[in-house]
Amino acid sequence: MERKIEKYLLKWKNDIIRKPLILYGPKQIGKTYTALNFGKKEYKNTVYFNIDNNDELITLFTKEKSTEKIILNLSLIIGETILKEDTLIIFDNVNELEFVKGLKLFGSEHSEYHIIAITSRRQNLSLFKSEELQFKGMTELDFEEYLWARGEKNLSNLIRESFTKRKTCPFHKVALDMFTEYLQAGGLPETVLASIEGKSQYELEAIKQKIIDVYKKEAITNKNLIDIPRSIEVIDSIPKQLKKDNKKFQYGIIGSGKRAKEYISSIDSLVNNQILYRSYKVKEIRSPLSSSRDKESFKLYLPDDGLLYTMLHMNYKKLKADEELKETLYENHVAKTLAENSHPLYYYQSDGKAEVNFVIQNRMGQIIPIEITTKTNSKAKSLSFFMKKHTVSQAYRITENNFSTKKEIRYIPIYATFCLESSNI
Repeated sequence: MERKIEKYLLKWKNDIIRKPLILYGPKQIGKTYTALNFGKKEYKNTVYFNIDNNDELITLFTKEKSTEKIILNLSLIIGETILKEDTLIIFDNVNELEFVKGLKLFGSEHSEYHIIAITSRRQNLSLFKSEELQFKGMTELDFEEYLWARGEKNLSNLIRESFTKRKTCPFHKVALDMFTEYLQAGGLPETVLASIEGKSQYELEAIKQKIIDVYKKEAITNKNLIDIPRSIEVIDSIPKQLKKDNKKFQYGIIGSGKRAKEYISSIDSLVNNQILYRSYKVKEIRSPLSSSRDKESFKLYLPDDGLLYTMLHMNYKKLKADEELKETLYENHVAKTLAENSHPLYYYQSDGKAEVNFVIQNRMGQIIPIEITTKTNSKAKSLSFFMKKHTVSQAYRITENNFSTKKEIRYIPIYATFCLESSNI
């Protein structure tokens, strides 16, 4: 599968000041496969090491202070010659700080060895960060990458062209149907491949349930033991939280008498490791948006639409018939797409309860409201109220209709949300 991150990896490979790269992101999104595939295409050979519980390698990187001796030992362990510039070295499941300290040696001397280290625990990056390393985040396939995987690159190009030139998409119905398939499958490589291969819905659901269990097991890494079951409770509550009219996270949904002080640490850990995305409420619109966020009021979203589809016990018939559930999936999709395009998430709610789903800022600092509408939820008054109260130069309404512009509002089809990149708005 072609991934967008491959362009970054190629630029990293050819960079004259290249340093060891820490590639991070949740489990099951294809980090290891992408790194191995990149090595296969761009290097004479690739060597792979799994650091998980590998005391031999951790000891080597902890005690040895010579990069050449480290490489010699790695060559002996793997049984292959590691070539300067021509071998890609991959270290998987990198979570030990002592190992990373040894890795920094290769960045401090502008080493000619090419190293990618992979981790699924983003919260460790604060410990790993230094000038001797480079960092790059990775996520599941977005809808554009899903189209590539389905052999529909021309369609993705047409969608981008329609967004850029502000014209209707000639294959709107086709794109909308394929987006529905994406909602069902999600963007995790295993489920995308199963969908392409025509696996039954039952097989697809079994794969997604297995991945949900993997995400829950990530909570086991929490240092505070009492936060482990609480993290799982938070994950399990997400479908109920998002099905509500008011999607603000409510601790009472987890259970009677539950309180913020009991769960906030678990939530922070889940967000820090990209197992959930968090959107804060803002009651005032000023720049930067972070200065007016209400830390007590937030929504939580899943990083993959297919997993939410399964946790909502959805099927194709229900998706077509239940507009409220469809809106829930659409809102999750927009949230995770904006977050993965480097937009901090905020939503607006006035004292009069008028709500705009998302409010973001572009690179120029301009504040942009984004609203999601379905057949049963136009929300036109909320966006109009926002635009009258606050001076904004542009606004987006995400719908199931084709591209159009009415007054200051750009109407964007739900399948084109991936176009809302920082560089495009």
